[in-house]
Amino acid sequence: MTSIQPIEPSTTLIPEKNRTKTLTIGIITALFVIAAPMIIGTAGGNYWVRVLDFAMLYVMLALGLNVVVGFAGLLDLGYIAFYAVGAYTSALLSSPHLSSQFEWIAHLAPNGLHVPFLIIVPCAMAVAAFFGVILGAPTLRLRGDYLAIVTLGFGEIVRIFLNNLDRPVNITNGPKGITAIDPVHFGDFSLAQTHTLFGFQFPTVYSYYYLFVVGALVVIWVCTRLQHSRIGRAWAAIREDEIAAKAMGINTRNVKLLAFAMGASFGGLSGAMFGSFQGFVSPESFTLPESIVVLACVVLGGMGHIPGVILGAVLLAVLPEFLRSTMGPLQNMLFGHEIVDTEVIRQLVYALAMVLIMLYRSEGLWPSPKHEDKIAKLSKRNGKKPVRA
Repeated sequence: MTSIQPIEPSTTLIPEKNRTKTLTIGIITALFVIAAPMIIGTAGGNYWVRVLDFAMLYVMLALGLNVVVGFAGLLDLGYIAFYAVGAYTSALLSSPHLSSQFEWIAHLAPNGLHVPFLIIVPCAMAVAAFFGVILGAPTLRLRGDYLAIVTLGFGEIVRIFLNNLDRPVNITNGPKGITAIDPVHFGDFSLAQTHTLFGFQFPTVYSYYYLFVVGALVVIWVCTRLQHSRIGRAWAAIREDEIAAKAMGINTRNVKLLAFAMGASFGGLSGAMFGSFQGFVSPESFTLPESIVVLACVVLGGMGHIPGVILGAVLLAVLPEFLRSTMGPLQNMLFGHEIVDTEVIRQLVYALAMVLIMLYRSEGLWPSPKHEDKIAKLSKRNGKKPVRA
């Protein structure tokens, strides 16, 4: 009688977690993120710290769009509309604009609405999620190019509405935008002031950087939990084959609407932070090119892979400003004067870099590892030849 021999753990294909390596990488990354504004601010001034602030906003936007495009496989070219909804929600709830336009609001709040930031954020996320459902509901049967056209139209409709809702009732103040938006403050602690801690000066751009980092960490945590949850697996099934997913009992309608709502809520979060950071919002900040840039962050980094999306967002936020500041001096050094306008050559080099990356790294700079690659790597580590189906 043949006995069953136990399999030794060392010969299995189950990966062993290297906790020490993970902890070391985590500590180094945390120290770098904390020290980044001080190092970059000392080397390049507050301008580059402000670039870092916008990089963190792009990270939140790209992760939100990654839920729709990367996890669920739904192409969205109007994602910037949710960014606009969050920004205008923040502007309306933390500025004197509504009190100056509506008498009944002026009676309730003579000095204007100054809602605390911790209340504005969930309101902006909820309103953006509502608009996400409005976009998703009519497009449930659309995929590919048709879905892209509808979402593109939705983004432009929102921008045009914001540009024209200054009459007959002035809600958005039209192309002039909304000013005097309250900065972020927690009680008496305002991020619009310079603070001193342990002898170090922390200007406004430093304080907002750390706030945006906290927001990005929350979004990363939620996205990670979603990706490895039952909902995340349902999104992956829809992305790979919607008909098969429906045949397996997945409620594709609700799952797709949830993807639109979750992605839109992250856009609303970043929009609310953007409005408080700028102190001013206008429709010019929410154009189609901005949607394309956010989508490029997802595609360039690696669709569906959270670390790759973060990398793509940081690169696309920093690279244009780096080219803007170096192309002029570089031409002066080589030719003695500027032959081509700095803005033109910046856009040319930026576009060329994108084309080359897509040609030679079509899956992104940091794509999600494939299951076959994981098996081959583990087999090589254990000295076993992987079995192919």
